[in-house]
Amino acid sequence: MAAVGAFFMAVGCTPTRSQDGNEPAPDFTVTDLSGRTLSLADFKGKVLVVNFWATWCPPCREEIPDFIAAYKELRPRGLEILGLSVDTLPPKELREWVETVGVNYPVALATREVVAALRPGGFVPSTIIIDAKGRIRYRNVGAMDREALARLFREFSD
Repeated sequence: MAAVGAFFMAVGCTPTRSQDGNEPAPDFTVTDLSGRTLSLADFKGKVLVVNFWATWCPPCREEIPDFIAAYKELRPRGLEILGLSVDTLPPKELREWVETVGVNYPVALATREVVAALRPGGFVPSTIIIDAKGRIRYRNVGAMDREALARLFREFSD
């Protein structure tokens, strides 16, 4: 897993919106901490917020309560969040941390493949928003708050 963290730091992207909003999101597959296999297709028709983060990252830890609140409020209207941890913790320890914090959305360990496919940027937290039509509409490197998530959800849930 240390290799994923090193790879994550080596990959780069510009923290701006996709130029035309029509960049198709690449397919990906991850296994969440509950053992479920998730892919892009599982979120079809929903606005998907993919958040790369780590337990050791202070801004990540600060934004998680806002992600929890946004997911609780907006999931019934079509918001999905997928947390992809770049931690080197064993899955059992990460699952315990996630449960203690009360994360209510799926979390998986990031893989080299998903990092290469989604190109989140060189730092955490990093967030990618994929609209209901499967297009990457927004990339952000840095913490996000509940208001920003709600605004972007409304903007991209067309």
